Amino acid sequence: MTEHIKNEVSKLRTETGVTQEDLATKVNVSRQTIIALEKGNYTPSILLALKIAGFFEIPVEKIFKIAYEK
Repeated sequence: MTEHIKNEVSKLRTETGVTQEDLATKVNVSRQTIIALEKGNYTPSILLALKIAGFFEIPVEKIFKIAYEK
């Protein structure tokens, strides 16, 4: 069974009206990093995950979850 990180960044960002560029600026990464994260092509560091959770003011585990695939 393979594990990977699933995230709700795109959903949260869209619901709050935040652009990828705005989020990237607030958490000090590139827009390309946010794009890769939203597509599931990038697993964030703990520091970045905490910064994103802090930005949205919700617990990190509400944004990032472990997903299992066969």
